[in-house]
Amino acid sequence: MNASVSDALARRCLLKGQKACIIGAGISGLTAAKALSDRGLLYDHFELGSDIGGLWRFENDNRRSAAYRTLHINSSKHNMELDDFPMPDDFPVFGHHADVLQYFEDYADSFDLRESITFNTGVEQVERDGRNRWTVTLTTGERRTYGAVIVATGHHWNPRWPDFPGSFAGEELHSHDYTEPRDFLGKRVLVVGIGNSACDIVVDLSRMADHVTLSTRSSAWILPKYILGQPLDQWTNPYMERLPVSVRRLLFKLLVWISVGDQETYGLPKPDHDLMEEHPTISQELLSQIGHGRVEVKPNIDRLDGDSVSFEDGTSEAYDAVIYATGYDITFPFLPDDLFSVEENQVRLFRYIVPPNTPGLYFLGLIQPLGALMPLVEKQSKWVAMLLDGAAILPEPDAMEEAIDDELKAMRKRYTGSPRHTIQVDFWNYMRQIEREMRRGKKRAQREGPAHTMNRGEPVEAS
Repeated sequence: MNASVSDALARRCLLKGQKACIIGAGISGLTAAKALSDRGLLYDHFELGSDIGGLWRFENDNRRSAAYRTLHINSSKHNMELDDFPMPDDFPVFGHHADVLQYFEDYADSFDLRESITFNTGVEQVERDGRNRWTVTLTTGERRTYGAVIVATGHHWNPRWPDFPGSFAGEELHSHDYTEPRDFLGKRVLVVGIGNSACDIVVDLSRMADHVTLSTRSSAWILPKYILGQPLDQWTNPYMERLPVSVRRLLFKLLVWISVGDQETYGLPKPDHDLMEEHPTISQELLSQIGHGRVEVKPNIDRLDGDSVSFEDGTSEAYDAVIYATGYDITFPFLPDDLFSVEENQVRLFRYIVPPNTPGLYFLGLIQPLGALMPLVEKQSKWVAMLLDGAAILPEPDAMEEAIDDELKAMRKRYTGSPRHTIQVDFWNYMRQIEREMRRGKKRAQREGPAHTMNRGEPVEAS
């Protein structure tokens, strides 16, 4: 088989008798396993830790979880429910990490997904041979060959650390390693950052620590979990997301103003960017804790000076600990750079799943949605399963590259330039986008006929 034919076949199906390799047993890996099982596709499934759950298993022994003891989800149960597994009636509107994990465990048990997972086994390296097959080296030293690799390892596990002048003599840690507020009882703590994790941790600490300071370079728009008695994400529906961003921005500004008023009156500076130009920060309690004097707000750090920290406003304060809630680097250490590389968290993936010129490699959950992740990775998984069994066919690589360029251009136009804003998607718009790819891919497959024929592909229609 010549290279072009082999490449085309690899883009359109998992050849008969070959297996897929699924890496990771968080919700992305679990939905991938179910989607492949539903289509009768063979696969091996590997998880570095001793159990399922990924991020949502508190103190996960795979050391990849950033969950802390008081963590609750920011998306309501109405939006995180999987199509294939209805949410139980007694699930809280905003579940605790233990509730989310139980939901995932029930999902895995209901569809017999555990028995196919090899636990305590990670992937050391993934290599592609000249025949579009994949050699996977496991942490046990074993090497196996697959027809496709599905990466479901998440993107919240490799902490990004800031680089400030000077040094700090006290305790320094990343929010990834924060577990509970009792560890900081009676201490003076500085939290750097104003994303969702930063604000959760600040509120957490404000009840235990002697003094809590939040340091922010650009401030943020703080959105409450409830607006007029309804969960925030219930105000974001398929119809609203069809509106121009400028219209949605005005509507949410009005709703937030009615609910909490002007955040500057609480003591939090006005952001240096407009609403929806950065990933929103959701907190029901932060503004209240600032207003009650339990949280002090400072600008960006100017310098670390032993047991004190100097800020850009010229002030300096002493602290016992500094917690950096400064995000994560997207990395895949088992993938060689010549196979797939990431620079400044920028990924070139068609619909954030498919590298156009690397047939047989797929990424799940590599998105940052304005809404819940779970239903989106379930939809991603179903599309990938269709591609692997030949029920759907991808566009030509050039068309996928063009679509990626368009998405990156739209991202730069809407969001502030930052490694934090490289994989942003709107929940309902992205859901519709994947559903369209499923329909279009199915039509291509119907036109192409049997899987052994060449895949001619076609241009990507405008989204």
